[in-house]
Parts: sequence; structure tokens; C-alpha cells
Amino acid sequence: MLPTIRLFVLMAILALGFGTVAAQDDDNDNLFGDPAEADVAVTVYNQGTALVRDRRTFDMTTGLNTINFTDVASSIDATSVSFVSLTDPENTFVLEQNYVYDLVDSNAILRRYIDQTITVTTSQDTVFTGTLLSGRGDIILQGEDGQVTIIRGDEVRDIQFPALPEGLITRPTLRWLVLANQTGEQEVELTYLTGGISWSADYNILLSRDNRSLDLNGWVTMDNRSGTAFADAQLKLIAGDVSRAPEPDMMRMDMMMEEAMPAMSAPPEVAQRELFEYRLYEIGRTVTIGNNETKQIEFVSGANIPANTFYVYDGGMPFYGYHSPIRDRSYGQRGITTVQTHLEFTTDEENGLGADLPAGRVRVYQQDIDGAALLIGENRIGHTPQGEEISLFLGNAFDLVGERSQQDFEIISDRVTRETFEIRLRNRKDDEAVEIRVPERLYRWSNWEILDSSHDFTRIDSATIEFRVDVPPGEEVVVRYTVQYVFR
Repeated sequence: MLPTIRLFVLMAILALGFGTVAAQDDDNDNLFGDPAEADVAVTVYNQGTALVRDRRTFDMTTGLNTINFTDVASSIDATSVSFVSLTDPENTFVLEQNYVYDLVDSNAILRRYIDQTITVTTSQDTVFTGTLLSGRGDIILQGEDGQVTIIRGDEVRDIQFPALPEGLITRPTLRWLVLANQTGEQEVELTYLTGGISWSADYNILLSRDNRSLDLNGWVTMDNRSGTAFADAQLKLIAGDVSRAPEPDMMRMDMMMEEAMPAMSAPPEVAQRELFEYRLYEIGRTVTIGNNETKQIEFVSGANIPANTFYVYDGGMPFYGYHSPIRDRSYGQRGITTVQTHLEFTTDEENGLGADLPAGRVRVYQQDIDGAALLIGENRIGHTPQGEEISLFLGNAFDLVGERSQQDFEIISDRVTRETFEIRLRNRKDDEAVEIRVPERLYRWSNWEILDSSHDFTRIDSATIEFRVDVPPGEEVVVRYTVQYVFR
């Protein structure tokens, strides 16, 4: 029998010497590398999937070759792998492809040593040698005399094995059986899809003190939990909803500062262009993406973008569609008094931004009188192309109050109902007049008519009208209207 080897020594030796291809160097981050010349390219989709292209060189001999491609993502989709020789594509053939992921760990080795002899040392320095019957949780050994010993898992200090079982590896590995027509070095290219890599957009907005303009910085935030690092990689990001077929047995794939406002003078280092029906963002330098790392890269900025803040009092009932006439007198009474604060701006070029904004989180700051930027609101946006308007809900206004009450409800006949609402808007600000938008949903039935109204309104759609009311500081304004429904 071979001499016994302690498990931790065995693991260290394997980490140093196993595999055909050396591990990528996480510390070799070339900040100014040309992405077009990178051996590794990573295209990340914002749905938690990445397409990896990896080029490496192997020595091959004429005939059959076994190629081990290590340092691939442990979240790889093995069915998506493509292998091609760039040196001699017409005379190099892949006969067999395997994804080997039975990694070295104590449980894997114990499984391989069932019915074989091992030695276990407990935390009390008691040594047991025998045939391993089970290694799941507790370790069960049978000695030469047939006696069975159960060693609790939390009492095990050391396990000794005679050798490494065949088939175990230290890193996920793609292994090919390749038929080559010539001897010598060949450059090969591997492409595959993997989970565990995701990206999102994070935006920081500094709103001016008068609420009329803003500065915006957008950051790509990447999270790599794929199981491997990508050194000096060409990085591309795809924004959009790319359709992926679900796995047959898996409907969910495990894809697996309070911030200081960044300086506005640094130019973006990300090129933006269209790709099919999506948006592609390419980093203008090579990037090292460490495993279990979150990385941020600025990709868009704009200064002095015109902005507008407005207020909304939405005290009515949400509209769920016309299904049947609603004759319940008390329906729609909610008692809401809060007034929402919103910020709006556009992404068009004329207003200083001129960029497509991928879906992401937006944090809005405003400077205090001492110059410190304080958070005043946070929300999320969807994918927004250039030229569209963005409206962000920031929170509820402290010194604005609304009240909505039903003043009258009449059943004129079995087909006609008439209803009157009164909406009181109070502005408790000391010296600032505000405009408050008041949407009203006419939810009882689709055939409606406004008979009387104290203020002008706009018809937003077939079920909604909106009042826009100026409220002077320290005053209250009352909006009153009557609507009649005819049920048919």
C-alpha cells in the first residue's frame, strides 16, 4: 500500500500541479490593454448570463490528443460549449467533449473511499483505522475484527487516505478528445454560456438647489459569482430582454458609496451602440473581473440637464378595468392624505444627456447649505432609450397635504348614478407656490360624463382625468367635480 498522505497536504500538491493549462493570474490587470487583442472576451447580459470567448495555445501531436481546458466558470452551461482550432480548423476534429466537475473536497474523497481503508484522528487524539462504510455526516468504520465504530463529524480532526481517487480534479475542467492532422502548437478558441455573472446600471443624480437642473453619472455594476476570474478581458454588456429557453427541470437559473458624487470632468470610457433590438456597451480597455467580486465602471455622464419636480395627490381608487357597473356608494374611499414628490427629465441629446439608459437603480442627491450632498430619494427605471422622458417617484412631501371626500351620491334611476367629490389641497410651505397634479379614476362604468367641475382638467385616457392645481404658500385650494354614469 502507498504511504498515507494527509488530506491538507494532498490538496496543496494538487492545487500546484494539476491540469494542462495554468490558472489565470488575477493580479495581472492591464488597465490600458487593447480589448481587440484580448485572449478572453466576456459579454454579459443583464439577465444574469454571460457569453465567454477564451483563446489558448496547446501543443498537439498528429493523431489523438486529450485537451484539458481549466479555469472555466463552474456555472457553465455545458451544452453551449463550442471548440474550434484557429490554427488548422479544417484538419482538427473534436471526437468527444466532457465537462468534468467532480471537484476535490472531503465529501468527494470520502464517497470514493467507501469500502476502502482509511485512518481517522479525533479531536481527542484517538486514532481509528478501518473500512469506510459511510461518510455522510458521521463517519462509520469497520475494523479488522468486524467491530463497527461511529465517529461524529464534529469530532473529526484529521483523515488520512492512501492516495487520490481517480477522476477528482481541483478546478472545473472541459476535456476534449481531439484528432489533429499535424504536430505543433495550435491556437484554439472556446466559447460558452455561463450563469453567475450579472450586471446592472446604477445612477447618481445631483439635483440643483432650485430643482431645475441635474448632473447625472451612470455606473455599470458587475457581480461575478461564476466560479472563475477573467483576466485582462474584453468586456461587453448587453442591455435588453433577450429570450432564453428555460431548462426542462429548472424554471429558475441560479445565474449564478453612500456614494460620493463622481467628478463630472472625466470622459466616459464605454462605447455605446445598437445590436439587433438591444443596446451594447463596450469597455474601452481590458478589464480583470475577479471571482466573487463586484466591479463598477462609469459609462454615461451629463451635466446641467433640465429637470422639473412636481407633486401628485392620488387619493382615489386604482383602476382595475371595467368588468361590471359599481353601485356601492362607499367604493373608492381610501383616506389617503400624502402628496408624492416626482422628478422628471429627458434623455435626449438637446437637453445634455443624449444616451440610452439601461434599467437600474437611481439615487438622487441634493446639496445642503454646507455643500454636503444628501440623499433625497431612490427608485428604479426600466430600459429607457434616448429621447424618452423619465419620471422618478422620490417620496412624500412633508408640508403638502391632500384630502378627498365624497360629497354626494345619487341613484337617479336603475341605469343612472351621479357622484360628487371634493379634493382639498393644502400647501404648508412658507414661501413657495406649488403645482399639484390630481389624477381621478372614473371607475364605476365606462359611460361617464363630467357634469360640473371647479377646475379645468385633462382627459388622460378612457378612465382617467387629471387636474393640475396651483396652490399658493400657506393656503388651501378646493377642487370639486360631479360625474354622472349611465349603465347600459
